[in-house]
Amino acid sequence: MSESKKARDEHEDRSQDAMLRLLEDQTDILWRTVEVQEDLDMLLGSDLCAEEQDFLQKRKKVVAATLKKVLQLEEDLLDLECKDCTPSSGITAGCAGHSTQVPSLSADLYATGTVMGSNSSSNQAQFGESLQMMAELVRQRAARIDLVNKLDKKKSLVITIKQPPVLDYNQFMLIILVQKEVTSINFLHVKIIRMRNLRKADLLSQSDCYVELWLPTASTQRVRTKTIKNCKNPIWNETFRYRIDSRVKNMLELKVCDEDRFSKDDELCTVLFDIAKLQVGYKVRVKFVLNPQEQEELEVEFILQNILDCPENIITNGVLVSREVSCLEVNGQGKKLKQQSTKEELTLTVKGSYEETQKISLDADSSLGNRDSIVFHYVKNKQTQLDVTLPKKMHYCVTSDKEESLPLPLNSLPLQKKITIARDKTFDLHVKAKDCLCFRPKDMDVRFGFDLCTEEQVFLCKRKKYVAATVKKVLQLEEDLQDHEVPVVAITTTGGGTRSLTAMYGSLLGLQKLNILDSISYITGLSGTTWTMANLYEDANWSQKYLEEAINKARKHVTKCKIKGFTLDRLKYYYNELKERCQQGYNTSFIDLWGLMVEYMLHDEKDNHKLSDQQQAMSEGQNPLPIYMAINLKNSYSAQDFREWLEFTPYEVGFWKYGAFIRSQDFGSEFFMGRLMKKFPESRICFMEGMWSGIFSFDVMYFWNLAFDSEDFWYRWTRDRVNDIEEDPVLHIRPHETATRLSTPAGALSTAFRDVLTGRPTIAEFPNFLRGFQFHNEYLENEHFSTWKDTVIDTCSNKLIETAQHPLSLADTGFFINTSYPPLLVPQRKVDVILHLNYSGGSQTLPLDLIEKYCSEQGIPFPRIEMSEEDRKNPKECYLFEDAESPRAPLVLFFPLVNDTFKKYKAPGVERSPTEMEEGKVDVSSPLSPYTTKELSFSEENFDNLVKMTDYNILNNENLIVQALRTAVERRKQQAPKYYKGALIQ
Repeated sequence: MSESKKARDEHEDRSQDAMLRLLEDQTDILWRTVEVQEDLDMLLGSDLCAEEQDFLQKRKKVVAATLKKVLQLEEDLLDLECKDCTPSSGITAGCAGHSTQVPSLSADLYATGTVMGSNSSSNQAQFGESLQMMAELVRQRAARIDLVNKLDKKKSLVITIKQPPVLDYNQFMLIILVQKEVTSINFLHVKIIRMRNLRKADLLSQSDCYVELWLPTASTQRVRTKTIKNCKNPIWNETFRYRIDSRVKNMLELKVCDEDRFSKDDELCTVLFDIAKLQVGYKVRVKFVLNPQEQEELEVEFILQNILDCPENIITNGVLVSREVSCLEVNGQGKKLKQQSTKEELTLTVKGSYEETQKISLDADSSLGNRDSIVFHYVKNKQTQLDVTLPKKMHYCVTSDKEESLPLPLNSLPLQKKITIARDKTFDLHVKAKDCLCFRPKDMDVRFGFDLCTEEQVFLCKRKKYVAATVKKVLQLEEDLQDHEVPVVAITTTGGGTRSLTAMYGSLLGLQKLNILDSISYITGLSGTTWTMANLYEDANWSQKYLEEAINKARKHVTKCKIKGFTLDRLKYYYNELKERCQQGYNTSFIDLWGLMVEYMLHDEKDNHKLSDQQQAMSEGQNPLPIYMAINLKNSYSAQDFREWLEFTPYEVGFWKYGAFIRSQDFGSEFFMGRLMKKFPESRICFMEGMWSGIFSFDVMYFWNLAFDSEDFWYRWTRDRVNDIEEDPVLHIRPHETATRLSTPAGALSTAFRDVLTGRPTIAEFPNFLRGFQFHNEYLENEHFSTWKDTVIDTCSNKLIETAQHPLSLADTGFFINTSYPPLLVPQRKVDVILHLNYSGGSQTLPLDLIEKYCSEQGIPFPRIEMSEEDRKNPKECYLFEDAESPRAPLVLFFPLVNDTFKKYKAPGVERSPTEMEEGKVDVSSPLSPYTTKELSFSEENFDNLVKMTDYNILNNENLIVQALRTAVERRKQQAPKYYKGALIQ
């Protein structure tokens, strides 16, 4: 053999050995990830067993003969199979000539790497040649190298290299797999490298800096680097690892802090980074520019690797994500010793779980061995740990005179296997992890979706019969309306205490006299109008009866003396009711006491009605569907900065913003990750009325906004500064990804001042049924969420997740806008006509102007409100607003609370006599009006006059109401679906 040929062979062998070592390294990754156990007797892979393959070969002969006969073929069918593609070594690669015949393999274990090549043809060709050379070398050496020799004789691993027939050089994936598709589970490596030109936080020295990391979608723990003292350019080189699911919004927070020995550590700034900007299989070192002028930078290295794991089951509606939940059972077994007893307790904590913290008594007589196990519910694939806090006198491995905390990572626990984690002379502790039983959408107690619930859809079908008959009669139509021609008409009201309670009775009476009440499908209310609605819906057929009886009953309660509500017997009743409510599990506040006072104002005795009881009033579609409104607020935020519309119907309670709803009878119960965890008795309607009209949840900023249009003055002094910052290198941003942001805290004094401005004396708190949910990676692009995305933290998923962990803080909608429009603007309800019955004090047009502005900002179809200055100063009884260019915008009939022609007319077209003129002098607008919001009682005369005036205002504008109904029917007919030969064409 010549020297040159021998050298070439040696070079080829070295190249092949190097390539195989690379493959072996990749195989090692697989083995390390799989964590093969010593007693494994299972062959990893998803190939057919040898017996089934043998059967198929025999069966082919029968099938081939049958097909030849059935298809009347002249030649026998050939069994085409490329033997070169399946070498005996178990390492296969797609043959260049028969790559299309290689069977498609599903995967159980895999590792992927993504190569982003240049678009140049030379680089593409070079890449393709290298890839094919590697595949050829693997085939040549497969028979001589046994890569499975690292495993015991009981272990076996099949490695497949699959090459697609057509190369995509822009993004090609080389897959080393044991037959499974790519999952959404990744390992994130975050290496905190260094900071440059760190700002000074201490007066006499440089900052003592550390970096705290928080990724709430992956871990319940906040982790941090070590502290580098008195250094302007600290270097850490510390790495942290997370297991993440790419389907959820993973926002990593990097908080730069200055450690203080004698006071709370200073938060210098926080970087918010969207992990979705990283590419799987790549390492990237990013410099976050914190202060361009001072060249202050934070340098971090990221590696995102696809891991060999089965994807987690999730349930999502495109906004929220429900993840799999595991249960951790904890059992304790006490050992009773001679002359020894103890009252010590173990404290067990699983952060992020539903239960959070529970305790176990160490007394053998009361240990868990004599009763049920303690159970924790936690997110299965989240980095969670059980912290066991030992009392001072308990010995665990070492002697200690202080409390010790022992962490146990829950991710490493085998399922359905009992593990002993503590064994002591007096006590043994065992844990067992298991999956929760069901994980299907139908098993969730929170309904995900943006459609109307089934019950509401059934109600609308029944209600449509009443509406169609009424509209036909009112419009004097000759033919019956088709289903798609029946308009959806709704009433929206505003709050105003007893004034709105009384005035609403008059408006409904007027609609009933016009025979229009049965054309109404929805009634929405807030504050005082919810009192009217709750009273009416105690009667399942209230709209089918003449309303005079209900009005007389209301008159009795509105005109009675309210001082009796504070007698000793009544105060004892309040105390006992609040005590019972606490025992039921509710958090009580002054709002609950207010609800009991509302109950006294509207009833003679205890009212046991509940919201879900009102379903009887919709059972046959005989009444409009009531929708009650409240807003969810957040501590340290004004209502202008953060509020979320929450609607209540007899069927459901929920947020359209998130597409999450629960049954009305479950409101107030505790939920976790969409499951009902602890059922509380449904609240009586009086407590709901107290919450809907919770006027005591005001703050200083509310009064500021009454006088000024903007909070900008306070923002400059009290609000954290949040800005988009640059990255080096610049990472590609897709529409659903969030730009990197820098948050700089306002300072301790400013924060304290902000707390004073936004502090509320009391608020109604209820368990949050969104607790545990995470956000979908593309939630910001969801059209439903975008419609109601109106708060300052909506683009920060971490803050939304944090908010969901706290109770709902519910208040009167009037703290934001005195309106109950939002439920009627949901496109799924397809509302055509809205009768806006305004009962607010002060400016009559302000609520309408504010909702028009809100709809314009949110992109919600709504007609333009154009009124002259004269009309704004002296409004008429009714206005019709329509947007002819936008058929999706509803027709709005606006009824301000005014005394216009009622002064001279006691009925439409009937003038008052001189002796009756005094009855027309109803003052609803001056500061001395007897109908101000603070008035809880009216005289009988004032009650009757207000009812008569609002009744008259409806009756006197019958023509405008009929005109709106006619226009709505015409629109419906124009938008009717068109068919051609049975197919929908429009």
